Amino acid sequence: MDERPIGVFDSGLGGLTVVKELLKELPNENIVYFGDTARIPYGTRSREIVTKYSAQCVRFLLSKGIKMVVIACNTVSSNSLEALHAQFDIPILGVIRPGARAAADATRNGRIGVIGTLGTIRSKAYPNAIRGINPDLLVLDEACSLFVPIVEEGWSNTEMARLTAERYLKGLKRQKVDTVVLGCTHYPLLEPVISGVMGPGVTLINPAFGAACEAREVLKEKDMLRGSGPEPTLSFYVSDFGQGFAQIGSHFLNREIAAECVNIEEY
Repeated sequence: MDERPIGVFDSGLGGLTVVKELLKELPNENIVYFGDTARIPYGTRSREIVTKYSAQCVRFLLSKGIKMVVIACNTVSSNSLEALHAQFDIPILGVIRPGARAAADATRNGRIGVIGTLGTIRSKAYPNAIRGINPDLLVLDEACSLFVPIVEEGWSNTEMARLTAERYLKGLKRQKVDTVVLGCTHYPLLEPVISGVMGPGVTLINPAFGAACEAREVLKEKDMLRGSGPEPTLSFYVSDFGQGFAQIGSHFLNREIAAECVNIEEY
């Protein structure tokens, strides 16, 4: 039995979509979450800066005695995962591989759409991963940069969100994709809007589910599961305190949460 918590980080509150899946798949585990709200968004930044920021996030989580890191950020997963593996001697999981596998398994017509931040789309991580699974699949991608600030502002269920989604997704609709990867952990909070725009015949893939399943399997393989015991703890930290994080996060996770602000530059 390993009592140490799982560490999860993202550029903001979007990574709570991964926390939600971890709570389902690993209900006995302690979790520490860090949202780098002072430096959001990551998706428009260079690979070097993303790697620097993500290394600081990992070092902060290590200070909390974690046993594993789950990167709840597609931009980091697509740009910096290998660099983090080289720097840290701890299991570090991303969201790209689970999302790619789920999309390849789900498509019926072989046409897959990927939406994400500019950094994730530029990296071509999802198309490369999906075609690595099945080279016959057609992968079309679209950067949806405004989705992150819409979620962070709490505007997910607004007319503005719908109009923005219609503008971004019209090309994927025209190409008749039947599967869309939500290639940013903020995007599942827009799932009703995206689904409404794409229509009922399109399957939306949330990579958070696959990432949580992979975390469970890795912990089981390494004999690092916590097992049953006292009520597990769930701790939240941010680099810039905003009331929206607690409000939106509490609603999304269906539990009251509070976050402590830390100076991430110290790490």
